[in-house]
Parts: sequence; C-alpha cells; structure tokens
Amino acid sequence: MFFLAAEGGESGHNPIIPIGEEIVVGTIAFAVLCFVLIKFVFPRMEQTFQARVDAIEGGIKRAEAAQAEANQLLEQYRAQLAEARTDAAKIRDDARADAEGIRQDILAKAREESDRVIQAGKDALAAERATIVRELRAEVGTIAVDLASKIVGESLADEARRKGTVDRFLSGLESTGAR
Repeated sequence: MFFLAAEGGESGHNPIIPIGEEIVVGTIAFAVLCFVLIKFVFPRMEQTFQARVDAIEGGIKRAEAAQAEANQLLEQYRAQLAEARTDAAKIRDDARADAEGIRQDILAKAREESDRVIQAGKDALAAERATIVRELRAEVGTIAVDLASKIVGESLADEARRKGTVDRFLSGLESTGAR
C-alpha cells in the first residue's frame, strides 16, 4: 500500500506520525527480542559476571590469606633473627669471659713460674754466696794466719790453733762490720 501511495504522488500520510502496522510489527519484534534477552542472554551474562566476581573475590581472599601468611612468616623470621642475635651476643660474651679466664690463668701461671724462677735464683744465689763465704773464710783464714805468723814470728802450724785464731779474727771482723 505504501508503494502504491508513493507512486500515485501525493499521499495523505503525515511523516511525523508512524504507521500503525509498523508500530505493531516493531512492538512484536521488540517483545521477542526482550524475551530472548531475558530468557537466554541475561542469565548467561549474570552467570559470567558472577563467575568473574567469585574469581576476583576468591583471588582477593587468596591474596589476603597469602599476605597474612607472609606477615606471619615475616614475624617468625624476625623473631628467629632476634633470637639468633641474642644467641650470638651470648656466645660472644661467653667467649670473652672464657678468654678473660684463660688470660687470668696464663697470668697466674706466669706469675707462679716467675716466682719459682726468682726463688730458684735466690736459692742458687744464697748457695753460691754460702760457697763463696766458705771459700773466702778459708782463704782469709789462710792469709790471716800467714800474716799473723809473719807479724808475730811464731808459726801457727797447729790446725786447731789456726782454726780458733781464724774464727776469732772473723768474728771480730763481723762484729766490727755490724756496728
């Protein structure tokens, strides 16, 4: 009809107002389209969106769980590190204490050895002195007897007399030296 009216020239139809048949066909097509979208497409889209939401939320939950686990492990590592530092400080302090103890032992042994060497030296010196004094007494006694023999002119050959004279002479020298 529309074609016939268009060929005939003028039609009485207003272009602003749609044709009734087109409105009916358009409404039916729109209703079918809405039915197909609501019945088939929207539920699929909703399932897809829900799956994505679940995946994202699950990913976020997994990430939060992983973050919590990582924080827990970090705290454990920090605690272990602090414990290791404490142990290292204790070991270092123990080593210092042991070193100081060893040092004191070595110093004590060195003092003992030094005292022993000094005492041995003093003992050897006293023994050497006693030997020298004995030898000097004998030497001085012999010289004194010879000198006294020459001065007195008398022979002091008798050993007992000689020894008594020497002892008296040395005692006199010692008493003179003591004053």
